[in-house]
Amino acid sequence: MRAQYHAPCFHRMWRFSLLFSVLCLVASSTGRAADWPAFRGPAGNGIAEGGGYALEWSKEKNIRWSVPLPIRGNESPIVSNGRVFVTSAAADGTQRTLHCFDRADGKAVWTKPVTFNIVEKTHQTNPFGAATPASDGERVVVWHGSAGLFCYDFEGTELWKRDLGQVGHIWGYGSSPVIHEGLVYLNFGPGKEQYLVALELETGAVAWKFDEPGGSNDRGGKMAGSWSTPVIAAVGDRFQLICSMPTRVVSLDPATGTLDWSCDGLVGRNGNLVYTSPVIGDGFGIAMGGYTGPALAFKLDGEGDVTETHRLWHATAKNPQRIGSGIIIGESLFMANAGPGLLQCLDVTTGEERWKDRGPGGNFWGSMVLAEGRLYVTNQAGTTLVLAPNAEQFEKLAENILGEPSNSTPAFSDGDIFLRTSKMLYAITKAP
Repeated sequence: MRAQYHAPCFHRMWRFSLLFSVLCLVASSTGRAADWPAFRGPAGNGIAEGGGYALEWSKEKNIRWSVPLPIRGNESPIVSNGRVFVTSAAADGTQRTLHCFDRADGKAVWTKPVTFNIVEKTHQTNPFGAATPASDGERVVVWHGSAGLFCYDFEGTELWKRDLGQVGHIWGYGSSPVIHEGLVYLNFGPGKEQYLVALELETGAVAWKFDEPGGSNDRGGKMAGSWSTPVIAAVGDRFQLICSMPTRVVSLDPATGTLDWSCDGLVGRNGNLVYTSPVIGDGFGIAMGGYTGPALAFKLDGEGDVTETHRLWHATAKNPQRIGSGIIIGESLFMANAGPGLLQCLDVTTGEERWKDRGPGGNFWGSMVLAEGRLYVTNQAGTTLVLAPNAEQFEKLAENILGEPSNSTPAFSDGDIFLRTSKMLYAITKAP
């Protein structure tokens, strides 16, 4: 089935200067420009600054250091002010830990375990410790699901903690916090509650809360939930907090939590489930449901329910399972899917497929990163593919095998790539 297509208002050229300005503007509010301080980088869009990143690596090539991790996890590393942060958790989730390493040599600086005595549900593919931390260069925030949201300084001193309630889903939790202009944002859930919340970074006090109606299993008898990490988007002279919820996309005023607009279209045949983050282009965004659910594009302006006026296309046919988020370049969206592990290029103006390729095999849970004009994505076998952003055909530049499972997205900072596998944390650096 072709995507339902409604008159698009996309710009026909990719205005790189505008995109770079937006990236720098958002990055300046989340940390040091060369850092990778949150899930999908400084602007939450998977675009890395600078250059000098390795094209090829293996366990014997271009590894500056590697350190063992106590247990596998699905979160991704972040890099901030000379430190690398990852999380881990006991298999039953009764202990959940934030780890801090020195980025120069991988030496462990400190660990902060949190004890949680309730054994919760999750799935074997999504171990506890699934949320990526976030940092502003002075503090680091980590969400341990039902165990709470915690903030530490760079010496490992706990500054505050906040009990936000209990998540509860057979597939666990996975949304990551986002820091912007002195506030921490989180998509809380899935569970009996699903809501967006903002907390003061300095104190942990709740600034606002936006409830999304319905819980994890009560939407017309379908499984429901959102694991989507919110994105801060610069739209005109203001910011929007955009997040994919179980049935719709919402945009809130980041300062007040007031709903600016919503766009329906994420209800799926197999459940109302969303794992990906919204992908933002020049004046528009794309959201994708999980579990073969629909995808849609939307304009970023408007007020209230903009489904009829601002939804640009709606692809309702059976889609691949989508967990990681893609990259928009010009009029193309590049995606790496979780089941089957298809790599795709989609036309952002219509949602139609330009090409697809199975690649070397393996499903993708990690998100794509654009660095130095190349696309990087790691599959569940721990192999990182490097692709040319070619809208005409699949073009592989490199295939980097570590031989250890990974569901994570690599972090890119100042010529270094930091990659988490089920066993290790790697610092990858191009040989001089």
